[in-house]
Amino acid sequence: MILRKNKVEAEFLEQITEAQGIIHKICRMYCDDEEHRKDLFQEIIIQLWKSYGSFKGEAKFSTWLYRVALNVAIQDLRKTKKEGTLFFQTNQFIDREAQIAEGNEDQNLKLMHKAIANLNRIEKAIIMLHLEDKSNEEIAKIIGITQNYVRVKMNRIKGKLRKTLTN
Repeated sequence: MILRKNKVEAEFLEQITEAQGIIHKICRMYCDDEEHRKDLFQEIIIQLWKSYGSFKGEAKFSTWLYRVALNVAIQDLRKTKKEGTLFFQTNQFIDREAQIAEGNEDQNLKLMHKAIANLNRIEKAIIMLHLEDKSNEEIAKIIGITQNYVRVKMNRIKGKLRKTLTN
């Protein structure tokens, strides 16, 4: 029993180590406070571990991870809003890599980040996955909607971004 448990823990840690960049991106997408980001990262890891037994391998590990991590991030955002403290400011989209390169950052990229910040939480998740080159099928599995609805949402998101960027 102990040997099995150690093997499962080792597999989990290996997969999380390989995919931790996904979790960091989600944390940066949904909160801008460094301490809050660390807390969210830990909460996502805890929820991934708690639900690891339910991962059947029917989808890719990254697809399953995205789904769990996004659900935790969205729940955290709802809880944060209810508490009256909104860490993710709707008027800016903050990304650590973007901050590091801010001196060299193109004005168009800044405008795009600001436009993405104005999207709702589901739209942010969809556009983040799209920018990660995920297929509509993968996005649908992660978000829990149909592929057709992903296409509809992407068209609406593109329209919102176009409208925001042209105003």
